[in-house]
Amino acid sequence: MKRLTLLLSLPALLAACALQPALPPAASRLAPSQLGLSDEAPADAAARAALPRSDWWTELNAPELNALMQRALGEAPSLAQARARIQRAQASIENAESSERAAIGLGLDAARQRFPEHSIYPPPLAGTIRNTATLQASASYEWDFFGRHQSELNAALGSAQAARADAAAAQLMLSSQLARSYVQLARVLAQRELLARQSAEREQALALVRQRSQVGLDTAQDLRAAELPLPELRRQALQLDEQADLLRHQLAALSAQPMAALKDLKPALPAALPLAGEGALGLDLLGRRPDVVAARWRVEAATAQVSSARAQFYPNISLGAFVGFNAIGFDNLLKSGSLQYGVAPSLRLPLFDSGRLRAQLRGTAAEADAAVAAYNGALLEAVRDASDQLRSLRSLQEQRAEQAAAQAHVQAALELARQRHSAGLGNRLAVLNASQSLLQQQRQALDLQAQTLDAQLNLLRSLGGGWTEAKP
Repeated sequence: MKRLTLLLSLPALLAACALQPALPPAASRLAPSQLGLSDEAPADAAARAALPRSDWWTELNAPELNALMQRALGEAPSLAQARARIQRAQASIENAESSERAAIGLGLDAARQRFPEHSIYPPPLAGTIRNTATLQASASYEWDFFGRHQSELNAALGSAQAARADAAAAQLMLSSQLARSYVQLARVLAQRELLARQSAEREQALALVRQRSQVGLDTAQDLRAAELPLPELRRQALQLDEQADLLRHQLAALSAQPMAALKDLKPALPAALPLAGEGALGLDLLGRRPDVVAARWRVEAATAQVSSARAQFYPNISLGAFVGFNAIGFDNLLKSGSLQYGVAPSLRLPLFDSGRLRAQLRGTAAEADAAVAAYNGALLEAVRDASDQLRSLRSLQEQRAEQAAAQAHVQAALELARQRHSAGLGNRLAVLNASQSLLQQQRQALDLQAQTLDAQLNLLRSLGGGWTEAKP
């Protein structure tokens, strides 16, 4: 009979709850097909091999870079912050899980007090000073009939997964920036060596022009023209020296070291990676980009928060119980006559809350829409980023082919100038001028090599850097 009464009263309880507001249609996620992503992940071995490894920087065969990377990944402040956010999210999960379990407590209270004559206490208590004590165990449990606790737990789980993906994104950004700075430092140092050769040959050419000018073979104008390139070359040398120092400072900061720790670092420019990236823009890109995965989990967490906010409109049913001892006088505390116990069921109905629950639901729904918009933006940016890096890499490969052809022509011109000089048909100055053209082409080739490697590193980053999402 009691169960039947409870079942019959349930509709009345639900009808007595606060009315939920009408919400606008929820935002929807972009479908991968809208962005031109293929529906299938790479299936063959060659396509999978084109995807980056988790330790992709080791393929550069640079032990100094490996050491810097190991230090940076272990001691960088940005990654320490990310790990702290993961721990905070894990604590939120534990807090949400605790709502599913009964709360049990034990308390002991003791006091020495005077009982007043003009109160509820009769003689002989009135007007006396006595010791009082309470020793009590209590337990309470709240039933999750409407899924509020489960929604809170789902929201906490989503936030924790987003925090883990954020940490992976921070690690990927740090490793990418470190590798790119290392490559840039190698490029600057290699350029500095070529520039030193250019300056030395310009000095030799100037000395020859001075000799020719003294004997009347060259004019003062020829002498001024030979002097003109040297100040510019010295300026470029100063600029490259500054860039090298700044890049060393950046590498030291990224690897959590003093600014002067890498003052003697002189890396060689690594060779280009065997990375094409064709077919990389597949559906699996969404699971390889930690920033996209983090945005997706934020949508899941925000959606769960909406469900939790909806559950606030329904009754809250809980049961509490206590058992213990209460006595006046410490010597009476544990006697059977001091025993007390009770049961305390509780029902809370949200009837009139001045619009608080409605505002809370509208707010969480708006946050869920914002999370969907952020996910769509992250997805668009991921596809654009990967597409841009692929396009840049293809362009650089074509540029390198054209530059190699131009350098071959300059090399042939230098060989011809040397042959003419050996045969007595030309002077040393023509050979030096041809050598300057070749050095200029070599500097362009060096820049294109570094740009290609930088584009490959950017492509590795845009493809997720070998990261894969761990199952929750």
